[in-house]
Amino acid sequence: MNNNPKALFISHGGGPMPLLGDEGHNEMIDCLQGISNQINKPSGIIVISAHWEEQATTITANASPSLIYDYSGFPKEAYDIQYACKGMPLLAEQLHGLFGSAGIKSKLDTQRGFDHGVFVPLKIMFPDADIPCIQVSLVNSLDPKEHLKIGQAIKQLDVENLLVIGSGFTFHNMKAFFAPHNKEVEFINTSFEHWLLNTCSNKEISESERVELLTNWEQAPGARYCHPREEHLLPLHVCYGVAQSACSQTFEVKILNKKSSMYLW
Repeated sequence: MNNNPKALFISHGGGPMPLLGDEGHNEMIDCLQGISNQINKPSGIIVISAHWEEQATTITANASPSLIYDYSGFPKEAYDIQYACKGMPLLAEQLHGLFGSAGIKSKLDTQRGFDHGVFVPLKIMFPDADIPCIQVSLVNSLDPKEHLKIGQAIKQLDVENLLVIGSGFTFHNMKAFFAPHNKEVEFINTSFEHWLLNTCSNKEISESERVELLTNWEQAPGARYCHPREEHLLPLHVCYGVAQSACSQTFEVKILNKKSSMYLW
């Protein structure tokens, strides 16, 4: 029996703000907690975070990863956050082998800890930190096809009840988050969200069409405004590569007053 991983793309919010009581993240927190309550507790988690890019796909292989507080300008408690989950060195090695078989350049990293794209959502979803986890980097080419291929390789892992989380954000124009409300920006935000929701969930779209749409995501309405740089969108491509189907559930939330979405396969 092949135990294909479950895939979940999440919009992870702004830095540590979800853990600091920021009201602009309330819908996001409720959504993540709702998802974790409805799925079976994973035996292990693989996270692809928007906050780690390497020349070759890199996998954490540390048995007890530390945390990387990769943000600045926040109060002291943002740097006291703890999330002491274990790593999975054996699974990391297995995944490294699968990447090699798929022709994907990859390496293991036994030193790196988890960035906030990993520990912030996991602390919300699985606060007991009792599920082992590994992190996989993006590739700094930011090539959509390459990230679809990474997901396809992860799909080959035969591990019961494994969860793959793509940790990004469906809207990531930093200037827009802190600018006054603007009807034009709201329209662009809504247009891109509508395109993405349809692309990921419409069962009438063939998988070859869906691959084409995701590969050419820049042609979507408002794409480059919502993603001046695409590192927060590409974890979704990895998730789709794992699933290779329309998602089973979509979740629409407002984060920092911008429409955002999450997808479960």
